[in-house]
Amino acid sequence: MTYLFDDPTEFPGSAVEGLVAAHPEELIGVHGGVVRREATPKGQVALVVGGGSGHYPAFAGWVGPGFAHGAPCGNIFSSPSSDQVYSVARNAENGGGVILGFGNYAGDVLHFGVAAEKLRAEGVDVRIVKVSDDVASNSEENHRDRRGIAGDLVVFKIAGAAIQEGADLDESERLAQKANDATRSLGVAFDGCTLPGADEALFHVPEGKMAVGLGIHGEPGIDEVDMPSAEDLARRLVDGVLAETPELDSERVAVVLNGLGTVKYEELFVVYGHVARMLGEAGLTIVRPEVGEHVTSLDMAGLSLTVMRLDDELERLWLAPADTPAFRRGVSIEGPTGEERGEVYTPGEDPIPEASEESRSSAARIVEVLEDLQGKLEEWELELGRMDAVAGDGDHGQGMVLGIRGARAAAAKAHDHGAGARTVLVQAGSAWSAEAGGTSGALWGAVLTSLGSALADDSAVTPEQLVAGIVQGIEAVERLGGAKVGDKTMVDAMVPFRESLTSAGTPDDLAAAGAAITTAAEAAAEAAEATKDVAAHLGRARVLGDKSVGTPDPGAVSFSRIAARVGEIVAD
Repeated sequence: MTYLFDDPTEFPGSAVEGLVAAHPEELIGVHGGVVRREATPKGQVALVVGGGSGHYPAFAGWVGPGFAHGAPCGNIFSSPSSDQVYSVARNAENGGGVILGFGNYAGDVLHFGVAAEKLRAEGVDVRIVKVSDDVASNSEENHRDRRGIAGDLVVFKIAGAAIQEGADLDESERLAQKANDATRSLGVAFDGCTLPGADEALFHVPEGKMAVGLGIHGEPGIDEVDMPSAEDLARRLVDGVLAETPELDSERVAVVLNGLGTVKYEELFVVYGHVARMLGEAGLTIVRPEVGEHVTSLDMAGLSLTVMRLDDELERLWLAPADTPAFRRGVSIEGPTGEERGEVYTPGEDPIPEASEESRSSAARIVEVLEDLQGKLEEWELELGRMDAVAGDGDHGQGMVLGIRGARAAAAKAHDHGAGARTVLVQAGSAWSAEAGGTSGALWGAVLTSLGSALADDSAVTPEQLVAGIVQGIEAVERLGGAKVGDKTMVDAMVPFRESLTSAGTPDDLAAAGAAITTAAEAAAEAAEATKDVAAHLGRARVLGDKSVGTPDPGAVSFSRIAARVGEIVAD
């Protein structure tokens, strides 16, 4: 039971405020989360790690020298919004690029990804590191598609130490991915956790049983077994994490026995005594183990075991000093230190860069296109909603209208303030994501942001830029959403559209570009219609099996219609 709170809906923000108050010399609160009190040293890579609240010490407790530079904090067990991630990253970044690190969960993948697109559009080099250590959540050959649990600690510790040593963005990313590929975890639970204000736990484990393979967001395990002794539990955990041989096969290991919220230290020590012996019997040498609460799940009764294989460079980084509110190692931190933090970024009206007359003219045309699309989407709203209601929640039409209204308004406002084509579209993309919400909102926001990043504020839009931007937008959707052709999503229409558009070659002028877009839209419409013959494999509709058969995917349909209308306008 979570006992102490005021308004349950304000619990995550109140917890962050209290954390900052408890560590005023180390942390500062910013929109969306926390960053180091000292500014990131000029040119140093900024490691920004985060996820939902309810997991402390992860993630805000790891902000400090030798570890992370900032942490966006979402609602309980919910990904931080792209706006929160962007805000924390903006406050952490100082010329060295950004690594965004999080556990591999769909919401985090999407919202951290959208924030990355916006940062890239502003010229910031961003890399994504998804932790995927949980052996219970996928097969060995799909290791990087697993979810992240307590492996977050070891992977981010390696990345933070590398950055403190002076590693650049490429090297820091390489070492983080190497650590992830060398890490395996398995968790168990004896009872579920209770959200603030809730009367019941998210799940219960029957008396005398134990759930195996739990997640850290209140998900129950994938199996239930009889409650074991401490020694039998240790055997199950050790056998689980050693059942696979990671790419890095070594005899030296970092070990974390992690309490999930209710299992306390003495119990953890009893289990760890057996774990240490069993790992030794397996021929492994343990290097600086960690036993305690590191990645929790509110008050969940459970624990997990993490083992990371070590070579010389990973071992050096694992042992390197760190100084954060919740993780301290070593007596001194070597490497550059930041200066006192100056002005803090807070969301508001984004600055309008100087733009040429030619780019402002293109921006005016973009606003006209968005206004036209708003009218069309309002016209299609009910039809798209009915289509979505067959195997979804029926809100696709409404979401598209909310998104385009926000995008059109933001674009018009930016244009009125003198913005060029690039800025108008980037701000329109941010507004679409914020106003529409949900998966499609985030993806369409990424489309506009990526398209805008291909344009310029100092020149008119060229046919080459337009085509390149559209292709970038589609690639962003594929990258962020993870869908493939055949999953029954908007990607089913986007891929044939892109293939047709790129096969047409570089257009000589905008009229030719419009004609190529129109032809590609016909391929998209045909592909969208064909989705009615398949069942959904991704998104909410996937759980309803064949119920969606007979109805085309609304996201694919709306994309094909938008593409067709854009082609008509550009060709005119």
